[in-house]
Amino acid sequence: MKQLSTKVTGNGHGQDSSYFLGWEEYEKNPYDEIKNPNGMIQMGLAENQLCFDLIESWLAKNPDAASLKRNGQSIFRELALFQDYHGMPEFKKAMAEFMEEIRGNRVTFDPRKIVLAAGSTSANETLMFCLAEHGDAFLLPTPYYPGFDRDLKWRTGAEIVPIHCSSSNGFQITEAALQQAYQQAHKLDLKVKGVLVTNPSNPLGTALTRRELNLLVDFITSKNIHLISDEIYSGTMFGFEQFISVMDVLKDKKLENTEVSRRVHVVYSLSKDLGLPGFRVGAIYSNDEMIVSAATKMSSFGLVSSQTQYLLSALLSDKKFTSQYLEENQKRLKSRQKRLVSGLESAAITCLRSNAGLFCWVDMRHLLDTNTFEAELDLWKKIVYNVKLNISPGSSCHCTEPGWFRVCFANMSEDTLDLALKRLKTFVESTDCGRMISRSSHERLKSLRKKTVSNWVFRVSWSDRVPDER
Repeated sequence: MKQLSTKVTGNGHGQDSSYFLGWEEYEKNPYDEIKNPNGMIQMGLAENQLCFDLIESWLAKNPDAASLKRNGQSIFRELALFQDYHGMPEFKKAMAEFMEEIRGNRVTFDPRKIVLAAGSTSANETLMFCLAEHGDAFLLPTPYYPGFDRDLKWRTGAEIVPIHCSSSNGFQITEAALQQAYQQAHKLDLKVKGVLVTNPSNPLGTALTRRELNLLVDFITSKNIHLISDEIYSGTMFGFEQFISVMDVLKDKKLENTEVSRRVHVVYSLSKDLGLPGFRVGAIYSNDEMIVSAATKMSSFGLVSSQTQYLLSALLSDKKFTSQYLEENQKRLKSRQKRLVSGLESAAITCLRSNAGLFCWVDMRHLLDTNTFEAELDLWKKIVYNVKLNISPGSSCHCTEPGWFRVCFANMSEDTLDLALKRLKTFVESTDCGRMISRSSHERLKSLRKKTVSNWVFRVSWSDRVPDER
């Protein structure tokens, strides 16, 4: 028998997580309105399909970009030949300007400090290789994206230590939680190399507040460690407030071009904001020249194709298009999120108040038989196998409280979403808990949303979620 590496024989990829198992079940029986109307509806995929028509319209008006032409002349041979790993200057410039536009042009990005990667998965892993030795740790606030167990750990040998966040304050990061995670890492004899956050959060669907960002920068400054801010959902903000990047905080604190700024790194991608995961376009932005140099060399293992760079450099350089797209994307996401929340309320289910992302963090604690993760998985199995909806259980996101689920809303049509909500409502009404919910209690549930109450589901300290005025 051949001897294989432990990466092959082990389960470090995390494929046995309920997050991935739900996908496997969906692929066996995918819903189709015509061909398989009783199939499983995919609500575990954070994909943005709401504005494809805008991109398709732009492509129809700009045939040269998609046809690999410049001024009507084919550049196929130019693009087909070898391209080095630094990436096309015009594309990196367009990416930098798009990132600036999303942040209200309050901060700038130097294209020379951008490293291209085949999606944010590759970008995050590359940063792990640059910043951590085998066995070093990064602190991540919970709940976090299940794929990080693969992206950050599997091939790099790095470890994740959770920063435990609680529903008592809407899962916001606190100083106490940061310190506790740091101390726990040392108890485990792990050297902490940094903190990684997603902003806006996957799976919470909320953007970090200025208070949280200030806290994070102060923390990594005091500990002399790194901060990675994964901002791949930055263009999905649909609340009234603006997205606040860690770059905004560095500028406000006058930390630009300092030692601290060289330990703050941003990951970006076009998978979520533009809905182009199949194009595999990610990026690392760092003020550390050594990291930029090393990460650029490592990008040889996951390059962005030259034809993709050419097409997207043309699209992102069209400022009229990007402005209209971001505005319309925000409107459609907001409308779709409201549709999901309204449908959940009709089933007497609430969720964390969100202002970004392609999903909601849904509270089904009242549907659990017991307050345990075993009961959460039992409920999840019923929803997957009986209701035929693939949603992601909170335990797969390392949530410390059973009964939470991530439910996506932007990867399907309105009719499909309505059908999914109808199925869920029918299921809830069939449970003992559902039968106990009377019409009067349902009306009280709706009225509670209009009041200031102690329960964070309706309050969420929302004033803390609005950026500070400066």
